[in-house]
Amino acid sequence: MKYAVGRKGKIYELCHPSSVEKLLPVLDIVISSFPAHDERTTGMGTKSKKRAAPTPTHSSKKKQKLQPAKGKARACDRETIAIPTVDDADTEDGGISDADADLLQEFGDSAGFLRSLDHTAIARSKKVTERLYQLHKPIRTHRDDDLPPILSDDDNAGDSSNSVVDESDSVEESEDEGRNFQDFASDSDLEMPYERIPRRRDAAVDLDAPRHIQGLPIKLSDGRIQATGKMTRAPTLSESENDDDEDSATEVPPDEGKRVEDVATGARFGRPAVVDVVGNKSRAARIHGAKEQIASICQEIIAHPENSLGLLRRLHTFSLEKITSPAHPEPVTNDVMIRKLAMLSQLAVFKDIIPGYRIRALTEKEKAEKVSQIVAHTREWEQGLLVVYQTYLRALEHALKAKNELSDIALKCMCTLATEVTHFNFRVNLMSCIVARLSKKSWDESSDLCLNTLISIFRNDLTGVPSLEIVKLLNRMIKERHFKVHPEVLGCLLHLRLKSELNVRASDTKADKAEKLTRHSQGRAASRRAKGKPTDQPHMSKKAKKAFKERNEIEKEVREAEAEVDKEERARIHTETLKLLFVLYFRILKNPHPTPLLPAALRGISKFAHLVNVDFFKDLMQVLRGLIIREAADEDDSESLDWDTSDNVADILNRLLCIVTAFELLSGQGEALNIDLSDIVNHLYAIILPISLLPQIDDPPPTKFVSNFRISKADTIADMLFRALNIVFSPHTSGGTVIPWRSAAFAKRLLIASINWPPNVTLRALEFIEALVAKDPKLEALLSTEDRSADGVYLPQVDDPQLSRPFGTSFFELLLLQQHHYDSRVREAAQRLSRCTNS
Repeated sequence: MKYAVGRKGKIYELCHPSSVEKLLPVLDIVISSFPAHDERTTGMGTKSKKRAAPTPTHSSKKKQKLQPAKGKARACDRETIAIPTVDDADTEDGGISDADADLLQEFGDSAGFLRSLDHTAIARSKKVTERLYQLHKPIRTHRDDDLPPILSDDDNAGDSSNSVVDESDSVEESEDEGRNFQDFASDSDLEMPYERIPRRRDAAVDLDAPRHIQGLPIKLSDGRIQATGKMTRAPTLSESENDDDEDSATEVPPDEGKRVEDVATGARFGRPAVVDVVGNKSRAARIHGAKEQIASICQEIIAHPENSLGLLRRLHTFSLEKITSPAHPEPVTNDVMIRKLAMLSQLAVFKDIIPGYRIRALTEKEKAEKVSQIVAHTREWEQGLLVVYQTYLRALEHALKAKNELSDIALKCMCTLATEVTHFNFRVNLMSCIVARLSKKSWDESSDLCLNTLISIFRNDLTGVPSLEIVKLLNRMIKERHFKVHPEVLGCLLHLRLKSELNVRASDTKADKAEKLTRHSQGRAASRRAKGKPTDQPHMSKKAKKAFKERNEIEKEVREAEAEVDKEERARIHTETLKLLFVLYFRILKNPHPTPLLPAALRGISKFAHLVNVDFFKDLMQVLRGLIIREAADEDDSESLDWDTSDNVADILNRLLCIVTAFELLSGQGEALNIDLSDIVNHLYAIILPISLLPQIDDPPPTKFVSNFRISKADTIADMLFRALNIVFSPHTSGGTVIPWRSAAFAKRLLIASINWPPNVTLRALEFIEALVAKDPKLEALLSTEDRSADGVYLPQVDDPQLSRPFGTSFFELLLLQQHHYDSRVREAAQRLSRCTNS
């Protein structure tokens, strides 16, 4: 590139006519100061003098836009454009300034290149310049090579030996190409010869000498940089070459050795492969690496659950017994501790990311319709979450059935999921595993966990559907096991939310609902349209019907959004649950062989007695009478004198439960029925003396179940006895009339039994007798020894209160209690009862 020096030291580029126009006023002055040795320069100056002066700058815009006259070609169509010169007048007026004279004097020798300027090339037009460039433009020649085409499917075409070149041949070729360097310079896409020459190693470098690399420096808090001084040993050159040779020797073709790393097992997301972590030889390092990766995976899943399906599958891989991957086809045995950590981590993750609704399967119509990208992404995530969750549940079920070290952890995870995410999918599968765990006769900590889980589901159930499913499973399990189940299992059914929420009477077919109030059409026009038929709503116009329909749809959507439970639907579900519950209880009662489930069934019928249909009362009372007679016969057959045996206690407890259940049934809806309960009362009178021989009368029944809930204590034998006595002598049962001989007989037998009872039970018996005396004044005769009845002698061994002749004796047991009982409270109560009169 050539330049010229202008006024005030400005440098002008001589590459275009526009630059020359700026330089012309100075060029003429500079050239005129040198002797003319070049004819081209003189000629140029002569021609420049003949040119006319330039157009004045003050001409109007309209004149500048005028087109040239006809016959004159445009400047762009000419081959050359004459370089303008400065006239002599202008030169004289604009002589050399002092600054230019000093500049020429200082740099005059450097301006000599102006003599050799090519004025023809400078004056050449743009059109001619482009034509000459296209004419002399270098043409790139096609170079043949041995490489296969890009679109070729045969990657192994050609012999691999052709690609191997000896070092000597490559050097010779590089030298030949170096001679023809100019041939490659025109084509920028070609590889330069010096790039093909192999690098030469310095002979002074020892290949086997150890190499050390200095560690990077550190920056201190004050900004100073300090060297650490650490040295890292690098492999020697000979070792690296040997490794390269081995790699090249064992290199497998791309198609044969290519393996894709799976997201669930491979080295993805910046983490090492699962197989590498699990396959570590050190157990401490193996567990530590698994902990770190599991923790980071759980953190990322909880942060972005909708984009973490791959991480969920990777987390599940850590819980497998044997882990394989495409890169490691041989299975690697997983550590038990890592599997436990993975199972518990998945439990915590699923508790957090599971949505608050149940995911249903998409129909074919929904799959075919076009939806937005957000909806499609949500559907994909939901379906993927179901797949991963189902896989996790299958792994838990497999571990539970294997009965190994992971069985307890798997059961705990399943119970937690059943309690925390009861609304979600696969709820029945979880409940089936829990109920199956309760089917064994023995009882342990896992049984406590399962039973507490079922109780928690019953207590937190708002819709009634989970409770119905559990009752179905228990009913089927007990039937298949032939009632050989632990009695504590039926105890969870007492926590059903039926007694407080179901306010309709149970039926054998459907729930009795209140009838809808019918409303007849009002007005003449409405009566004419309805033709006298009853209508649920008054006549409305089409517009009003449309508005009413839209309002109902809006209210329905609002109820669904608020997750409001329909009362009618809940009552229907509770009725179905109650039917299955009583079917289970009745099947236990009608079992011909005694079963340990009988007390639990009797307690359940006693609690839900107010919900039993009246149509079942007669059949149920007949079954209860048969049970009482059977238990009494079994007790009479046993000739053992030891009353403190488990069989006798169980028989007495079953008889008492049957009596209490019968009275509970007839104390509610059964009051409307005319059922004679005299035989039940006689059985209650007969059971008082056997109960007096039981030392654990005031102790709660033994139980192995450890409940996590705050529930009322189980009724003792004394509680059930006095509850039955209160029902028998209540005004509802007796019809408002007091039977003196029945009250006297029960009072006399209770006093006889109280001599053997503990103080607390004795006090309750004395209070009950005092209440009987207060109700019937005829019982005051038994408090005195002077009065005697003429109806005969008292028969204490007779179990019929009407035939025992209670007025032929007195309450002489009160004197024993006043004088010889060790508890002062009993002595005071007996003394108070002996002075009890209605006066």
